[in-house]
Amino acid sequence: MSAYVQRAGLRIAEPLSHFIETQALPGTGIEPAPFWDGVAGIFARFAPENQVLLAKRDAIQAAIDEWHRVRAGQPVDADDYQAFLRSIGYLVDAPAPFTIGTERVDQEVASIAGPQLVVPVLNARFLLNAANARWGSLYDALYGTDALPGKAATRGYDAARGAQVIAFAKAFLDQAVPLASGSWADFAGGDPILADAGQLVGRKPGGLLFKHNGLHIALVVDHEHPIGRTDPAGIADIVLESALTTIVDLEDSVAAVDADDKVAAYANWLGLMRGDLSASFEKNGREQLRSLAEDRVWTGQDGASFALPGRSLLFVRNVGHLMTTPAVLLADGGEAPEGILDGIVTSLIALHDLAGKGRFRNSRCGSLYIVKPKMHGPEEAAFTDRLFDAIEDMLGLHRHTLKIGVMDEERRTSANLAACIHAVRDRIAFINTGFLDRTGDEIHTSIRAGAMIRKGDMKGAAWIKAYEDRNVRIGLACGFSGRAQIGKGMWAAPDRMADMLAQKRAHPLAGANTAWVPSPTAATLHALHYHQVDVFERQTEIAVEDVPGLDDLLAIPLAAGRNWSAAEIAEELDNNAQGILGYVVRWIDQGIGCSKVPDIHDVGLMEDRATLRISSQHMANWLLHGVCTADDVNAALLRMAAKVDGQNAGDPLYRPMAADPDASIAFRAAKALVFEGATQPNGYTEPLLHHFRQLRKAADAEQAEAA
Repeated sequence: MSAYVQRAGLRIAEPLSHFIETQALPGTGIEPAPFWDGVAGIFARFAPENQVLLAKRDAIQAAIDEWHRVRAGQPVDADDYQAFLRSIGYLVDAPAPFTIGTERVDQEVASIAGPQLVVPVLNARFLLNAANARWGSLYDALYGTDALPGKAATRGYDAARGAQVIAFAKAFLDQAVPLASGSWADFAGGDPILADAGQLVGRKPGGLLFKHNGLHIALVVDHEHPIGRTDPAGIADIVLESALTTIVDLEDSVAAVDADDKVAAYANWLGLMRGDLSASFEKNGREQLRSLAEDRVWTGQDGASFALPGRSLLFVRNVGHLMTTPAVLLADGGEAPEGILDGIVTSLIALHDLAGKGRFRNSRCGSLYIVKPKMHGPEEAAFTDRLFDAIEDMLGLHRHTLKIGVMDEERRTSANLAACIHAVRDRIAFINTGFLDRTGDEIHTSIRAGAMIRKGDMKGAAWIKAYEDRNVRIGLACGFSGRAQIGKGMWAAPDRMADMLAQKRAHPLAGANTAWVPSPTAATLHALHYHQVDVFERQTEIAVEDVPGLDDLLAIPLAAGRNWSAAEIAEELDNNAQGILGYVVRWIDQGIGCSKVPDIHDVGLMEDRATLRISSQHMANWLLHGVCTADDVNAALLRMAAKVDGQNAGDPLYRPMAADPDASIAFRAAKALVFEGATQPNGYTEPLLHHFRQLRKAADAEQAEAA
């Protein structure tokens, strides 16, 4: 438990006050006393309103629950249902047609389409890997994954595999940067004569730089390189501009439950904004140091030198409105809203970049991109807009320096998306869709309407297609093209790159100018899709289409009349239970908020907290409606505890669950997520996870002290 110091009527956990006053503030021109006065003023103004908004969520959910309760067993009439949702303020009128007014937006957001990474802020090495993933070797990405059939036959260089990679890569060049005649496979070196001479945009010793669909492609020419000396043109590698943007995540992919955790998160963000973050690690028996990549300098066709960013443009994802944090205690003794604290501190830290005090520039347009998750409807978006106004005023920033990314992952936001965008119309820079959280909220909103279809069937439900289509079309109707990002969700399987190459082209085809990928390697491979598809051309085509109405979006995915067999029920419960336990045991016991977690079939999936929300809500729904019993759920959790124990047998820090589940804090947390799922606010997992993680940390501290 941290000690507290008094600052402007607030009690600030000592680790946070020390970090702010000795690391974050120096260099910004802001002194501690006025800073804390400003912080106190913001909390006094916005914390009560935050509580009112959360109370409205609860009241709306209670009204929806009651509406379904009195109509139990009756089919849902779409007109009656929508009239009811309007009567309780769940649905609001769409605004008159408008165009967003966002200005000072970096080209990676506004005018170039390409991959996006999301990375947990608490892992410095992952942060650096992601930030440096702006450029990636296509040869390496193809050679070391299943993107191409087969794999290297030897631990050393396999020439046959290498030839397969080179053939694919040169075929890609034929498509993206075609020669005036012939194929890149036959290119023997010298100055290439391109079908479009304007695509050659830069040179340097040992390199040529091309541009296609806004993305750069660099040829590495080195006749002495082991690969280059076997190539007629000396091409040793093809390097693609890959992860244009990266979201540094303080939310779903981290386990931050106290002041120490928050300070560790903020310190890493500060290292990124100052440009001095580094991480040491051991690789192949050698100690290595990783830091942020330098910019890449080229000579243009006019003979003048120019630089391209060596790093991904960094966004930061704050937490939503729900959670509070013990890092700051308000005048009444209650914990401060964590989302407000995140907004203040991440913006303060970004001053180092905005004022040009860091080693590099992140935003060359002088903006900070804050992704705001889990907002419910336009009132909450408007609240965040006013909060950002106040933070800008406190920090002396120009209005709308703080840009917002609205994550379209709650049903009330999806149904009112145009109104949500209108509420932040002069600072919005990003919207996206996300299947897992959005499905979790879909289930919880209508949890008392009846038993839901199986989780695997959700992607075929009518509401999903309407959700994905409306998101893009509403964004385009509001003027996002050329001004803001429209994003799509994560490819979760980092070891299945062939499947990703086959399927994820659908995201740029859908008109999204970015989509999430799980690794720098995946970013390089996903970049191929943005060479195959001219996203802004697709947006022009899609923009003339009508926005789908609300009927399909609000169609509840109920399994009316379906009687599953006992085997089908057990299969569904096992799948959900394994997913919950595999993630929760790392979150609770080790504080790992995102990692590659084996699924029930031992396929590694990059999981974050959204995994828990959908799985726990689905089990809670089936339990509530008698599809399964408490005994069925307990049996599934016990079976899957043994499986997860086996999957983690090689981890020396792992604490097994199955032998004594009652003694396992992680197992108890997983049970609570299911059995208390129907009563958790909007089906969120954070309150329970934070509670059990704090128990685990307290137990570990007690054991350490006893030792």
